[in-house]
Amino acid sequence: MADVLGDVIARSRAGEAVAVPSVCSAHPEVIEASLRLARARGRPIVVEATSNQVNQEGGYTGQRPADFVAMVHAIADRVGLDRAALVLGGDHLGPQAWKHLPAGDAMARADAMVRDYVGAGFTKIHLDCSEGCAGEAPQLPDSVTVPRARALAQAAGEGRKLLFVVGTEVPPPGGARSGEHGVEPTKPEAARATLDAHVAALEGLGRIGGLVVQPGVEFGTLSVDRLPLARDPGLRAAVAHVPGVVLEAHSTDYQHPEVFPRLAELGFAFQKVGPALTFAWREAVYALDALARVAGWATGQGGDVAETMERLMLAEPARWGRHLDPGADLRVQRHFGYGDRIRYLWPHPEAQAALARLEASLRHLPEPMLRQGFSRAVLDLAETLSCEGLPRPAALRQAAVQAALAPYLFGEGT
Repeated sequence: MADVLGDVIARSRAGEAVAVPSVCSAHPEVIEASLRLARARGRPIVVEATSNQVNQEGGYTGQRPADFVAMVHAIADRVGLDRAALVLGGDHLGPQAWKHLPAGDAMARADAMVRDYVGAGFTKIHLDCSEGCAGEAPQLPDSVTVPRARALAQAAGEGRKLLFVVGTEVPPPGGARSGEHGVEPTKPEAARATLDAHVAALEGLGRIGGLVVQPGVEFGTLSVDRLPLARDPGLRAAVAHVPGVVLEAHSTDYQHPEVFPRLAELGFAFQKVGPALTFAWREAVYALDALARVAGWATGQGGDVAETMERLMLAEPARWGRHLDPGADLRVQRHFGYGDRIRYLWPHPEAQAALARLEASLRHLPEPMLRQGFSRAVLDLAETLSCEGLPRPAALRQAAVQAALAPYLFGEGT
C-alpha cells in the first residue's frame, strides 16, 4: 500500500497532475475488467467495498470483509495482476448501515465492522460518521463526527500500513444542486477546519492521507453535473499545511474524460468511480439481449433479461424506491438511471438464470451484428480480451466496463 498510495501522494504533493482510480464495486465481473485493464496498462488500482455492501453482517452482497478480500485476490491472481499493484479500501466506514438505531448501538456495530475490515487486510480506511442516527439530524457537524471517527480509528488499531481518509462529500451523494453553475464545491475554510479537527483527534492513532471534499461533480438519476474545467476552488491549498494529505473526489462517474486530469491538477489524487462501471456492464448485457432478440435467438422461456429485472425490482422496491424521482418515469429510472440501482439485483437467482439463458442463446456474434450494439472502442477492447481467452459475450461486457474506466488511467503514456 505504501508503495502505491505513498507514491501517488508524494507526486501529487509535489505538484504533479497524478491520480489513482478507486473502483467502488462488489460486482465480480466489473472488478475483473478493472484489474485486467490495470494489468494491461501497468498501473496500480484501488478496489473498495462500502459499508452497506460488505460488513460483518454480510451487507447487501452477503459478503463479510474477509469474503470480499478473498474474491478480489482470487480475481487478481487469475488475471495476472501483481497484488503489490492492488490496494483494498473500505469506503464510508461508519454507522450508516445501522443509522436507524440509536447512535450507541450503531457505533458499536461500526466499531466491529472497522475491526473486521482491518483484520481482513483492507489498508485504505475511510472514516465517515457524517450521517445522523436515530433521533439525530440527517447530517452532523464536525463536533459530533470527529470524536466518532476517533473511536473508529482506535478500533482499527495502530499500524503503519493503514491510511485513513476523513471527511465526506458536500453536499452528500445525490444531494441538492445549486442552480445554473452546478454543484458548489466545498469552501476551502470548511475543508481546512474538517482536516485540522481530524488531525488533532487522530494524533497517535494513524496516518491521515486523504480528505474527501466536493470539487463540484455530482450525478442524479437522469442528469450529470459537469465539472467547470476553468474553476479552481482552492482546495489543494486547503490541505497544503498538513504533510502527506491529498484530496479525494467521490461521485466522479459519467464525467467527460478531460475532467479526470483536471481533478488531478486540482489536487484530487484519489478519484472514486462505481455506478458508471456497473451501468456500462448493464448496457452491454442489454445490448446483447436486444441483438439476440433481433436475430431470433432468444428462447423466451422465463422472459428476457430486461423483463426479469423489471419483475425483480418491482418485487423489492426498498432497493431503489427512495433513490428515484417520483415525478419522472419510474421504469426508465429503474433500468437506466445513472445511480444504477438495478445493480443490487444482479446476484438474485432469477437474474442469474436470465443471464444464463441469454448466454446460451448467443451464437457466433458476427462483426456486422455487433456494430449495431457496441461502439468501435468497445469492440476493439473486446477483441483484445477475446485473445486472452474470454468468451465473446464476457469480453464485450468487460470491454464496456474498461471503456468507462480507461479515462481515469490518464497520463504515463496511456
